[in-house]
Amino acid sequence: MSLVAITGDHPRHHYFVKKLHQEGILTGWVREGREAFVPDAPQDIPKATRDLFVKHFKNRQIAEERFFGRPIAPDVSRLDTTPDNLNNRETVDFLKRISPRLVLSYGCHKIENALLDLPNLTFWNTHGGLSPSYRGVITHFWPSYNCEPQMTGLTLHETTSALDGGAIIHQSGAVLERGDGIHDLAARTVKAYCDELAPLIRDALNADCLPTGVTQKSSGRLWLSSHWRPEHLHLVYDTFHDRIVDKILDGSLSGRTPKLVSVLKKTFNPAVA
Repeated sequence: MSLVAITGDHPRHHYFVKKLHQEGILTGWVREGREAFVPDAPQDIPKATRDLFVKHFKNRQIAEERFFGRPIAPDVSRLDTTPDNLNNRETVDFLKRISPRLVLSYGCHKIENALLDLPNLTFWNTHGGLSPSYRGVITHFWPSYNCEPQMTGLTLHETTSALDGGAIIHQSGAVLERGDGIHDLAARTVKAYCDELAPLIRDALNADCLPTGVTQKSSGRLWLSSHWRPEHLHLVYDTFHDRIVDKILDGSLSGRTPKLVSVLKKTFNPAVA
């Protein structure tokens, strides 16, 4: 049984693909070129905020390089594309040619019906947040900003027209380690998710058993790119000095406990479900 991954091109996306390839199930990769990993700082904001912006995204680059290493493309059939061309005929033809049993997306733009309507294909998407509480974008930032870094996580869900709203296949929660900043927390959590998910997907494909997900019981919160502003960084860095994880581990912050869902663990590793 075969799998095609559709991802972005940031270090975490390369690591995701690497783990799938190591399990011997990756037969194709559609790689979408994303925005610059370290964006230019806005010039129309105060200097102190601009300095935090530069620090924030440089710290993200450092964390991802440390956790995921240098991106190395696996030796599989690959189609490089752009956000504008992701759902075009070239991608349709690529999927038709490989004809995978499963298409896993992560970090790409929205997959449209031109792909979803292809026959005999199942589409699942990895979302970098715990749905339904953290749907949308920048969802590894908002849990820490909301003083609940333990709500950082990832959700694998059935791909539908509802943004991050499809039935849940698997969730993986935050890995909290003392001393971690916001980007360390995100990268460590993504790495643990990829390490755990890849063998579960292998087992599902080998058994020809792709389970149905658990329907999300609420619409939760949809976070939009317009919700984020550079001044949000002051709480993370000036108020908490990028040590919000330590506050949870010390017990000076508490907040919610995530309730994780996984039909993959229940099916293939029930002892830890």
